[in-house]
Amino acid sequence: MGLGEARRAGPTRRQMLAGAGASALALTTGTRTAGSMTPVTGSVFEDAGGLAGRGTGRRGIAGVMVSNGRDVVRTDAEGRWRLSVCDGDSVFVIKPPHWSSPPGPGGVPRFARLHQPDGSRGETAYGHPGVAAAGTLPTSTDFALRRQQESAAFEALLFADTQPANGAELGYLRDDILAGTLGAGAAFGINHGDVVFDDLTLYPRYLEMLGATGIPWHHCPGNHDVDQEAPDDAHSRETWKRVFGPRHYAFQHGHATFIVLDNVHYFGHHPGSPRSGTYAGLIGERQLQFVRNVLAHVPAEQLVVVSMHIPLVTYQDPTLPSDNTADRDALLRLLAARPHTVSFSGHMHATEHHYLLCDAPAGGHGPHHHHVLAAASGGWWGGPHDVRGIPSADSPDGNPNGYHVLSLDGVRYTTRFVAAAGKASGQLRVVVDGPSARRLVSAKHGARESRGDPIAVRELGESELVVNVFDGGPRTSVVCEIATAGRQPLVIPLQRTPMCDPYIAQLFARSAPMQKPWMQAVPSSHVWKAPLPSDLAPGAHRVTVRACDEYGRERTANMLLEVGAREAVASPA
Repeated sequence: MGLGEARRAGPTRRQMLAGAGASALALTTGTRTAGSMTPVTGSVFEDAGGLAGRGTGRRGIAGVMVSNGRDVVRTDAEGRWRLSVCDGDSVFVIKPPHWSSPPGPGGVPRFARLHQPDGSRGETAYGHPGVAAAGTLPTSTDFALRRQQESAAFEALLFADTQPANGAELGYLRDDILAGTLGAGAAFGINHGDVVFDDLTLYPRYLEMLGATGIPWHHCPGNHDVDQEAPDDAHSRETWKRVFGPRHYAFQHGHATFIVLDNVHYFGHHPGSPRSGTYAGLIGERQLQFVRNVLAHVPAEQLVVVSMHIPLVTYQDPTLPSDNTADRDALLRLLAARPHTVSFSGHMHATEHHYLLCDAPAGGHGPHHHHVLAAASGGWWGGPHDVRGIPSADSPDGNPNGYHVLSLDGVRYTTRFVAAAGKASGQLRVVVDGPSARRLVSAKHGARESRGDPIAVRELGESELVVNVFDGGPRTSVVCEIATAGRQPLVIPLQRTPMCDPYIAQLFARSAPMQKPWMQAVPSSHVWKAPLPSDLAPGAHRVTVRACDEYGRERTANMLLEVGAREAVASPA
């Protein structure tokens, strides 16, 4: 994500953003210099009882999609297919429902062959081994699939920005996130990029840990997953391709089609150039053509799920090229004719929901739901450590670090946020913001007000009830009920407000030495507030907050609001 750019040597975040201007609109992503096209043929066959690779007795599978990353064909009655590739293309099978691809390290499916005859030729950064020379194409490029049972109802784990910068932070990821997924019963997981924080040598250990979950894992490339010394975007994923496979692809499970994209366009390493090391959000024509060709083979009534790293648009600043996807409308137009679509991204270390329209022809369906996922690393693995020695890792928008679960049943879907292990299981936070709380943030020396003091009667008119609904969005509604003995409960609707979570502002102020240097609270897209009634009587009041999310689920939280008869007294430092 862009907020972390100041961490590594080289351009600051602002410098990176300045280098990624409007010219990004005309770029294409992930294509090498055009070379001669080479015909390639092969088959898709059933791997039953270890028959893979025997060459005889294999039964071809008809009707399976195969792609070169742009064109999509289906296998014939004998499981055969034909395409053309050029240097740098991946040819891959699009896993159909009720089949699986053989697993590789970390549960990453092995479903592709990279056509790169001479390998990476020294195009990677920091000495990472790139793609080995593949040599000439075999006479037949064959893909094995294994039968598996799949239901129309299943769950998938959605990660984003796991982003460990070193071995210690890999341990945090293991204990705070991965351990909580064990036994969850998910069909597979998708990591939406920034798998690591620039150090690509961490991939092998990451995969070892991921493999313990026992499920397949899919990955979108992030901006911190590039080979940073690559000269351009086309050569920026050599390490990624060696470890994870194609930059973009698709697979099917149950009644849904999943499309995985690389929408990070890297401008390359060119010391002295203002755009050196910068990037912008862009899908590019090649991937858009791939999406178009996949959708041509998918019935219109099925659910389509699209995953990427950079959001289609972000709440934080929808004008920054590095945090938004320049050609999002082109993707939205491809999806507009379909009644059931949803997309996911990461990158922001903040949780957002967007409902996007485009200039599609008449007859298109309603707004497209784009969900920016919470970061597994939260605030980049910073903050005070708990009894386990793991940092609090709260995100700048006040969301705890964690992950999401996507639940599907046919074309219907819901998501739910799961806080990291050791975090509170509640789905919202209720605080009072007012003069007393603001004094807690600003006081660094001398008298400090106690957090346990009641709210002074005279400060009620300047105080607000603030509710952070973790993973809330524009279709979430929030109300509170204030109950006092002997009086009718007072029901107050809260308004969604672009503001920093005051709890997070206080936390960051108190724990600045334990946070990453760029950390600061940012306006959250899921905070609601309402002024406290100025006529509350001294005493204790029960406050119940109810939030109803976009799926009709209700979340509740309670707090005791204590109003003092006199002004709060400052306690000694």
